[in-house]
Amino acid sequence: MTAAGRPLPELREPVRGGLLVSCQAPPDDPLSGPDVMARMAASVAAAGAVGIRAEGPDDVRAVRARVDLPLVGLWKDGDAGVYITPTLDHALAVAAAGADIVALDGTARPRPDGRTLADTVAAVHAATPALVMADVATLAEGVAAEAAGADLVGTTLSGYTGGGPPPPGPDLPLVAALAARLGIPVLAEGRIRTPAEARAALDCGAWAVVVGTAITRPRAVAARFAEALR
Repeated sequence: MTAAGRPLPELREPVRGGLLVSCQAPPDDPLSGPDVMARMAASVAAAGAVGIRAEGPDDVRAVRARVDLPLVGLWKDGDAGVYITPTLDHALAVAAAGADIVALDGTARPRPDGRTLADTVAAVHAATPALVMADVATLAEGVAAEAAGADLVGTTLSGYTGGGPPPPGPDLPLVAALAARLGIPVLAEGRIRTPAEARAALDCGAWAVVVGTAITRPRAVAARFAEALR
């Protein structure tokens, strides 16, 4: 059973073809905090979201108590290199907080605790009932993540590991390439700003779509409008 009481084989099906909303706010954002993020999650659940992605054990715990939807949990530690659930300890803490799916960095970069991705995935599976979602940047990393035992793959890190500025829109070619190659679900995530882009991601083969900033970051959205009017 999962942390939310759902059998593992059935957990992925409810999110198929739907919208997961990433309810996150950086520490310097006025919306930051578990109570606000839990309320945000409840709001988007009422709008038809089929799942939530939340960051940090406190937020994951608050969202789990408020919303009965599949919950993807992660823990950002730092802001460079491997910082999305970078170690096994981070992953286990996220699972203990109530995440059904633990999202972690699935790139080829070295992990801070020295474990391989396969070691980390195996340890999470052995110690918890949670699934593992590997956030990747390339097709090769997606293939490696599946081989390492990941249950799902997300395009979350596409455009963020090469050293240059990320492209303006979602990496739909990567979504299509992963969907064609892998036998596990592919979640499209990253720079999806419009419903049309979300629809295009599904049409490229995504199992489901994750949207964050365009829905739950009014500060970032308002900044785009303000900049356009200057």
